[in-house]
Amino acid sequence: MLAWVARLPLIVTLIGVGGLAMLIPAIHAAATGEARIAEIFFYEGALTLVVALFIGIAMAGRPRREHPRRHLAGLLALFVALPFLFALPFYEAVGNTSFLNAYVEMVSALTTTGATLFDDPARLAPPLHTWRATVGWLGGLFIWVGAISVLAPMALGGFEVRRRAPSQEVVALGYAQITERADLSQRVRAHAAQLLPIYSALTLLLWGGLLIAGDSPSVALAHAMSTLSTSGISPVGGLGGGAAGWGGEVVVAVFLVFALSRITFAREGQGMEFASLRHDPEIRIALALITLVPGFLFLRHFLGAYEVGGSEMSVWQGLGALWGSVFTVLSFLTTAGWHSEAWTASQDWSGLQTPGLILLGLALIGGGVATTAGGAKLLRVYALYKHGVRELERLVHPHSVGGSGGDARHLRRRGAYMAWLFFMLMALSVALVMGAFSFTGESFEQALVLTVAALTTTGPLAALAEVEPISYGALSVGAKYVLTAAMILGRLETLAIVALFSPDLWRR
Repeated sequence: MLAWVARLPLIVTLIGVGGLAMLIPAIHAAATGEARIAEIFFYEGALTLVVALFIGIAMAGRPRREHPRRHLAGLLALFVALPFLFALPFYEAVGNTSFLNAYVEMVSALTTTGATLFDDPARLAPPLHTWRATVGWLGGLFIWVGAISVLAPMALGGFEVRRRAPSQEVVALGYAQITERADLSQRVRAHAAQLLPIYSALTLLLWGGLLIAGDSPSVALAHAMSTLSTSGISPVGGLGGGAAGWGGEVVVAVFLVFALSRITFAREGQGMEFASLRHDPEIRIALALITLVPGFLFLRHFLGAYEVGGSEMSVWQGLGALWGSVFTVLSFLTTAGWHSEAWTASQDWSGLQTPGLILLGLALIGGGVATTAGGAKLLRVYALYKHGVRELERLVHPHSVGGSGGDARHLRRRGAYMAWLFFMLMALSVALVMGAFSFTGESFEQALVLTVAALTTTGPLAALAEVEPISYGALSVGAKYVLTAAMILGRLETLAIVALFSPDLWRR
């Protein structure tokens, strides 16, 4: 039976996973007395499993063509088609919304953006919030597995920064240790078997930590799944709406570290110890940002509070403002979008508004390569930083030798070139999406915030980057279409979309 399932096309497996996932909100609804919602999700899940079974029988044994373009097209279809399936029970359960809103909500969850069209969390029943968090959790798992099985072999998704051409000496000798090339479905299942236990175990650990901190089981589960997937989905409007308090924020901050670098959860067969984390370039860049940006914000708040309150400032208020800055910076850097309770308190403490451009910049930088975080990725920023340092050294000593090994030289040269190419494509994407939002009637500031929130998969950014929160539910129909396309584009990255339409890729 398992061998037959392993030979099924990947799309059949994904449909089956979606059907099984629908049982989670069904169980939650049955446990809380929401009989109608429980029936909807149970029957939709059972029907989805039956459809997956029929498709699997029809496609069993059919030969599949192995082609890089098919891999990227399949990943794109995943984020376009699956939300239709996930939106069906959500639309039926809500009952008073349009199918377009349900589809946009599911695209937002699956791409781990976390932008919700329902401003009031109380409008949705708790099982529906559980479904949103579950879809976001699945989206995080899909991007974890897809980055390694699809994007890494094609040198996309940040892997192009470190990808080096095969050594000429090795090619000349003709060494060949690979006797069989696994197809896409085999690679996806192999990597999923390795990553799913880690992903699930981390989610359960965080769930337990939030329960100990004081959250209710359903809220703790939703926050745990949303933290590991960096979707920022919450049934209570954010971490501040729960009962975990600052203890919950500390626990969440620990697990957000897994979105900073891949080596925090995968050794990739190199036997890397925990102490080697301090040498990882992504961790080093993240620590620098988490130190400098909160320090700047704290100093700004401190000076503002001193001018307003003089010597009557409380030490605890100052420490709370510092923690609020550290946690919020870490959250937006990993594109989760959580904000600390002390974030608002720090603004009230000083009487100043923290500029939203800082949060926009953090979201644009993003987290680590092959993690659930969006943005430009820390490794690309590190490559440009090392290239800039080397160019400054050459201004002083034009004939100096950079050194540090072949990997470092590649990172400073071709790696920096690829990183710069990605940033140019991202800037072009921002301009095009902003232009599309402007045609739907959005102002310049709103178009900028919505564009960055969608392309970096940081949906909660709309509530904090502007003085007045931007409501996704108030967007026009055209703006919702633009938002949907931008979220999918931001999840797959512009470079992958360009590669999908590359003639050179078709020839290969």
